[in-house]
Amino acid sequence: MQTTVAYLGPEGTFTETALLAFTEAGAFSHEVRPLPVNSPAEALDAVRAGEAEYAVVAIENSVDGAVTGTYDALVDGGHDVQIFYEHEVDIAFSVMTRPDTAPEKIRTLTTHPIAYQQIRHWLKDNLPGVEFVAASSNAAAARMVAEGKADAAAAPARAADIYGLTEIARGVADERGARTRFVVVGKRAQPTPRTGNDTTLVVFTLNNEPGTLGAALQDFSLRGINLSRIASRPTVSEPGSYLFYVDFVGHIDDQPLAEALRALWLRSQDIAFLGSWPSARPRDTDSEFAATLQRLDQANAWVEQARRGGAD
Repeated sequence: MQTTVAYLGPEGTFTETALLAFTEAGAFSHEVRPLPVNSPAEALDAVRAGEAEYAVVAIENSVDGAVTGTYDALVDGGHDVQIFYEHEVDIAFSVMTRPDTAPEKIRTLTTHPIAYQQIRHWLKDNLPGVEFVAASSNAAAARMVAEGKADAAAAPARAADIYGLTEIARGVADERGARTRFVVVGKRAQPTPRTGNDTTLVVFTLNNEPGTLGAALQDFSLRGINLSRIASRPTVSEPGSYLFYVDFVGHIDDQPLAEALRALWLRSQDIAFLGSWPSARPRDTDSEFAATLQRLDQANAWVEQARRGGAD
């Protein structure tokens, strides 16, 4: 059997690098059949249409923040997909040309628009005046160069080997240590088991009234739940209303988080659970939260004992 996984192609993208990492880590139960597509939205549409069991998509990068197209696509098709795993990829680019192109002859450079933002200072210093040409992905940019549609591309080093190009610079990045977070998305199912270092994502809308967001988030603060990220996107249905995307530290199987999510459900106009999964980034152990969970286990045991008529 094979598991079809959609990803931003063609071969040679950072998304493919993440797909290979997920495969090596055992995220998929069967042999993977990669399905290259032209955007994260197309990858998620393939899952919804049953053309792929999973999609690997970029969700956040350390330079530009959230990949808004992915966040929009997670909910645009309905509340029918969720995240199961994540992985972070170090991001640095190679600038590559056809073997017969001299560096001084470079007039156009192509790459993905997000990638361009990550190398524009390098380009100003090293290829001043070069014209930027947008590509659907970094590997697609390398293919455009191979086809003669641009003089140079900024892409993963592997793309030079795939498309027969020559690297003229390696490790190109305005911000050293840049990373992009990728996730595995599939149809709604039981969440990935709790590990103790987990992330939970929900998206919700609230009544357009003063204080509603603060009140909703206070339900988490009172239970000691940390937020690792919050973002808003305007809805298309009602002017002045927003979708709130919130990453919480913890798993839906953690009782405090589950209780806070119940409270959020009661406050929300609409809410979607987008998964609980193991975090790629190690976090310092939250001893206070761990102690709270231990006390809750003890309290639950006491309640159960009381129900059976044996509590002290």
